[in-house]
Amino acid sequence: MDAVISLSHIGKVYRMGDTQVAALTDVNLNVRRGEFMAVVGPSGSGKSTLMHIMGCLDRPSTGTYRLDGRSVETLREDELAQVRGRKIGFVFQGFHLLPRLTALENVELPLRIAGVSGRERRERAAAALSRVGLDARMRHRPSQLSGGQQQRVAIARALAADPPVLLADEPTGNLDSRASREVMDLLCALNAQGRTVVLITHDPAVAARAGRRVQVTDGRITDS
Repeated sequence: MDAVISLSHIGKVYRMGDTQVAALTDVNLNVRRGEFMAVVGPSGSGKSTLMHIMGCLDRPSTGTYRLDGRSVETLREDELAQVRGRKIGFVFQGFHLLPRLTALENVELPLRIAGVSGRERRERAAAALSRVGLDARMRHRPSQLSGGQQQRVAIARALAADPPVLLADEPTGNLDSRASREVMDLLCALNAQGRTVVLITHDPAVAARAGRRVQVTDGRITDS
């Protein structure tokens, strides 16, 4: 099996004063390259902690995590940031767009931080916006866009660096039903083109669009 994400016996413990809280316990999970997986579970189940570890935003307390064949749980912070920037695109429930920047400038921002030159940066950002159907909205600011369009800008920003994995944390949580369907249609289309997509959601209708569903309960995977 060609696993782009491989978690082996992952545990995560948080310290709260003198108390230890186990957010994840002995999690074993492989995400195949090109797969569309939905991770579902109630609030507090550990699914967001799982996504933070998969996204290299947090480190496991125990276990081994291999991303695209590379063990990452022991990397230095600068090495982890480099891996994260190359391998993973993030889409969040809150769009996290800068209000004073245009859609194009918002998509350019991570490329600017990565040191991509101006012309290449603009070309890649424009191509990403075109890919999500926003050719005519590149010069619009977030306040001039609908919620669904803002999420499309956020998806374009995640795609600009062409990462092999897209992690989406409740990407439809702030959208109405029509915009939710449009965003899910887009994620399905990106997956059909070969992108690996991991989706965190509490919505059964959203999870049903994925090719595989993983249930997280009390920090453990109970159904995969």
